[in-house]
Amino acid sequence: MAQALTIGRVAEATQCKVQTIRYYEQIGLLRPPERSQGNHRVYRKTDIDRLLFIRHARDMGFPLEAVRDLLSLADTPEASCRAVDDIARTQLGEVERRIRRLTALKGELERMIAQCSGGTVSDCRVIEALGDHAHCEGDDHLAARAG
Repeated sequence: MAQALTIGRVAEATQCKVQTIRYYEQIGLLRPPERSQGNHRVYRKTDIDRLLFIRHARDMGFPLEAVRDLLSLADTPEASCRAVDDIARTQLGEVERRIRRLTALKGELERMIAQCSGGTVSDCRVIEALGDHAHCEGDDHLAARAG
């Protein structure tokens, strides 16, 4: 049998929290681990590789369902990568939408700061704009919190 690893060692090797590893097991992204005679979870190098794949995909913003699809496709190496490309293109579109929203948010914040006279809070344009959206130039920045 390949070297058996504890969940703590896997968490350390992948920079994932133990709770995250257990969650990925619960939702089926990681296979249920084997158990030791003392009923402790026992992981292998392949589990670390899969968890690193998941973590990298999540770091790139892929939603869990897309990660699930990508893992399924990765488990079928002879399949066409067209579906992988489609998933990546969808994610790229989402990233581009977020960039547009964040750019609008940046512009609105810059405008609010530029209009602030540096006086007292009672005259502060930042506070005024945050308190009444009518003082903002547009609605584009509102969606930034959803991204």
